[in-house]
Amino acid sequence: MTALRRYPVLAALVIGALFMVLPFAVVALNAVKSPAEYSAHGPLSLPHGLYLDSLEDFWQRVDFGRKLLNSVLIAGSVAVLTAVLSVLNAYAIGIGRVRGRAWVLAFFVLANTLPQEALVYPLYYLSKQAGLYDTRLSVIIVFTVIQTAFGTYLLSAVLGRFPREIIEAARIDGASRWQVLWRIVVPVSRPTIGVLLVFFFIWTWNEFLLPLVMLISNDNQTVSVALGVLQGQRLMDATMTNAAALLGVLPALVFFLLFQRTLTRGIAVGAVK
Repeated sequence: MTALRRYPVLAALVIGALFMVLPFAVVALNAVKSPAEYSAHGPLSLPHGLYLDSLEDFWQRVDFGRKLLNSVLIAGSVAVLTAVLSVLNAYAIGIGRVRGRAWVLAFFVLANTLPQEALVYPLYYLSKQAGLYDTRLSVIIVFTVIQTAFGTYLLSAVLGRFPREIIEAARIDGASRWQVLWRIVVPVSRPTIGVLLVFFFIWTWNEFLLPLVMLISNDNQTVSVALGVLQGQRLMDATMTNAAALLGVLPALVFFLLFQRTLTRGIAVGAVK
């Protein structure tokens, strides 16, 4: 406690970490309790053993393996496609200096601020007309377009300050525009692109409204939709609810921990710049 008083920044970090870890720890503990143990001792008691029936029942009830595969496929595809399109757009706007650059960026900012509730019916109608309704491809296309607006805006600000001397030297050496992009701009901007990949994956993983409207088949639904739909079923007890929450957040948490270095490195590089 003395060390925390001497170092207020350290104390703030410790308190913040506790607030972040404590809810996850409570959910994990309640997920491995039996319903009788939960009813007898409450949500804050320690389990006397590992009761995994709630996890197994939830996995089988919603076919969680298929939901997990759908979420990974959709979130991964959106993250990669959005990063590629954002790099191409930002290269044209930030380095290519297209005409009306300010208006183009304003359009992307405006598109990023539109609420999803306003997009539900137009997207539903268009997907019906295009024959893509209730397909994972429709959700991938929608989220790729929506998140490309933010990615383009952010990368345009980064590439707008890219050293012009490096680009001019590469062009003098005979490099084409594509070679400048893939051999110079992308390697230098890799930390920022890595941060965007992590954010795009997690944002898409947590999306609920549009997948709920666009994916009505049980075989195409995502993890977030499965969790939201089951919240209204009376057959769900407290331990199974915690098991569902644990299984829903665990893949995103594992992905975040695996790419933590990429995220930290990108933020540090941005701070140095």
